[in-house]
Amino acid sequence: MSYAAGRPGGRARTRVQVGLQAHEDIRRRGGAVGDAVATFVHRLRADRNNRALRRTFLRAAGVNGDLYLAYADTCMVLLLSTDGEDEMRVLAVRDGPQAGAELARLTVEINPVSGGIEVVDQSEVSAQVVALPDRTEPTTDDAARHGAVKADAARDGAVRGDAAPDTPRTEAAAPVPTPTSSLRTPFFARYDDELLLDLGVVRSLLPALRAVRTDEQFEALLAYNLPELTRDVLLALRDRVDPEEVRQYITEKWRAEEDVNPRDFSRAAQRAVSQAETDDDAVLGALGKSFDAWRLFLHPEQKRLATGDFKGSAKVTGGPGTGKTVVALHRVRHLVDRLPPGHSHAVLLTTYNTNLALDLKERLRQLGGDELLARVDVKSVDVLAREIVQETRVELGRPIDDNAAMNLWHTVITETNSFQYDADFLDTEFKHVIVAGGCGSWDTYRRVTRSGRPRVTTAQRHEIWQLVLAYKAHLESPPRQTTYALIAEEAATIEQRRMARVEGQARYKEEVGGRDLVHREAGSGMWLKPRYQHIVVDEAQDLSASHWRMLRAMVRKGPNDIFLVGDAHQRIYGNQVVLGRQGIEVRGRASRRLTLNYRTTRQILGSANRLIDGASFDDLDAGTDTLDGYRSVLTGLAPQFWRAPDRLTEMRAVATLIQERHDVYGTPYSAMAVSVPDGSSAQEFANVLVREPFRIPVVELRREGVRADLDAVRIGTMHRFKGLEFQRVFLTSIGEGQVPHQRIEQYRLANPDRYRQEEQRARSLVFVAATRARDELIVTWSGEASRFLPEGADETAHRATDLLRHDGPPSGSSGSAAA
Repeated sequence: MSYAAGRPGGRARTRVQVGLQAHEDIRRRGGAVGDAVATFVHRLRADRNNRALRRTFLRAAGVNGDLYLAYADTCMVLLLSTDGEDEMRVLAVRDGPQAGAELARLTVEINPVSGGIEVVDQSEVSAQVVALPDRTEPTTDDAARHGAVKADAARDGAVRGDAAPDTPRTEAAAPVPTPTSSLRTPFFARYDDELLLDLGVVRSLLPALRAVRTDEQFEALLAYNLPELTRDVLLALRDRVDPEEVRQYITEKWRAEEDVNPRDFSRAAQRAVSQAETDDDAVLGALGKSFDAWRLFLHPEQKRLATGDFKGSAKVTGGPGTGKTVVALHRVRHLVDRLPPGHSHAVLLTTYNTNLALDLKERLRQLGGDELLARVDVKSVDVLAREIVQETRVELGRPIDDNAAMNLWHTVITETNSFQYDADFLDTEFKHVIVAGGCGSWDTYRRVTRSGRPRVTTAQRHEIWQLVLAYKAHLESPPRQTTYALIAEEAATIEQRRMARVEGQARYKEEVGGRDLVHREAGSGMWLKPRYQHIVVDEAQDLSASHWRMLRAMVRKGPNDIFLVGDAHQRIYGNQVVLGRQGIEVRGRASRRLTLNYRTTRQILGSANRLIDGASFDDLDAGTDTLDGYRSVLTGLAPQFWRAPDRLTEMRAVATLIQERHDVYGTPYSAMAVSVPDGSSAQEFANVLVREPFRIPVVELRREGVRADLDAVRIGTMHRFKGLEFQRVFLTSIGEGQVPHQRIEQYRLANPDRYRQEEQRARSLVFVAATRARDELIVTWSGEASRFLPEGADETAHRATDLLRHDGPPSGSSGSAAA
């Protein structure tokens, strides 16, 4: 975070930054310290010679760098001054009677890999980590049952993922028992100093690393405020990741673009890795708030993508929690910063539904205020398409929702006696092949490519086409109706015609120019400029071909025209699109992948990744994508598995677990969510939770969203969980026949392609829901465990009947009627 200001009277202008490690120091110490440091920054930038700050010289720090101690009301700060005191940086914050001594002993150095400024307290590491005595590890049964979560210092990385409510205090989890035989050999003995330094580990930590022999010591090391690169490397090596993979997926993402002089603090302070992301005074309020830090700090790879220049379109992929949305938001601000003065909405930020668009708009306001929003259109693609159609006064009818569309397909099937086809298949064929492929006739549909769709014969295509004609006839009969897919296709056609006219006049201007062009434009009745200068797309994997054609026609091809982020592993609507066929080229250097998860613990992420092992996913274009190198920087408890003999027992067990987490561990109801396979299951769970003896407040996740300040457990289908985040997630009904649904078995032999696709879509849905959990994931089912769960899950899971028999429903439960 950076601030720069002068003061009347000729005082020197001073730029003040608060580094990421200092931000974490503040977060751990609470809001009062954050307020004190914010006031200190205001005073320092106004007058660095303000005697009230009691700034005293400590020692020199290499070339063009001096270290100072200063007072910030209730705490003290360590300052680095560079370039003759014109640049100052808060490196660390301490409070208490020993604050000065603790700051004075800190080691400040430049990482030779990243070129960033890093701070290490060798004495604290030795005292709190290395000196931990060996002891017998306690059992984890109680911690597992109550779901207590180990706090982790790496939580600062989570702020670069999707925003969520503040994390409440939770009890520390008992360490996982470690075999005695593994306590003898130091964890990092196999790696010599040269390799560790080359991977980016800070030099001053090497002696302490050599003494780490137990899981308890390693967890204590992670709880220390380590430099980010060091933490990421050590986590990967502890997981036995090959050093060359660590180099590829972690070290190279951090590597400076120039040779690093480890003594030049002036240059180090200027590098992106040492810079905060904003100079706006408004972000002072974010000091110490972990989920606001995404506004202030970016991982070096994230920053390169957010601020880079591309010859054309660019694509960023990555698993859940890697900060794709944060990169998109910072990208928008970067593009707006480079616009010439004006008042037009020159940048479009769009995504696939209204809920996510509203969230993006609010987060963009947090990032840059109303001034930034004044230059940006933030809309879902369907809202955008509908506005375009309405502009041209094309009457398509009232759009129907998904449920109404399915009911209409059921009517068509019944009327035509075509029970060999189901409504879901016909609806997706209509949206993703016929409409998206621009199939206005049987001849076009007969020839169209059906990438990613189940195979059908020519005879079957003809039958499907007849059903489509009947479906469209129903839509066009009074009162006239339409679908969002048809609106998107019409909008794409309108925009393509508009862009053709824009480009035609541009060519005419080059060839003829002069007054004739003025008369042509004046008589055209159309604003002959591209609708936007830049477009940024979030959750790109769920947009259809019609959406992409519309967006492609809204911005002229050229540098930085379209920037998109997404992940095919999280595709939940079947919109498999080859971007190159829509005129969007994002291959080679224009396609990048993020691999570090800042939201979900390693334990939860490992279980989620196994859900999609062996499945093949596209890269949003013509290639394939993998999660190679994808790992979390957070640690916590392993996911819990609970099985029940019947549906009611499962629901009552979930209610009991939720109540325990609320009453015993203080978790707000709004920080917990129950995921279900379908809408009817959502209502079933809600009925159990709100009634006696639990009386837990609940609210269903719907298309229109939920008020953030409503303290109620969120219940929704896995589809509704997309783009959200919760402290604790209850992934329910994950039994065989429910996930995946038993209806797909009819395709196992009759239509293997469709069977494979339906199963993969079900896997993606569970993957999405599981990775919404930040601290704790609890998986429940009744009957037999789903094939998606680990082998032997039925035998190793906790028994819901034991939970209800031993504890019963908690007494004195707080809560009210369903919201």
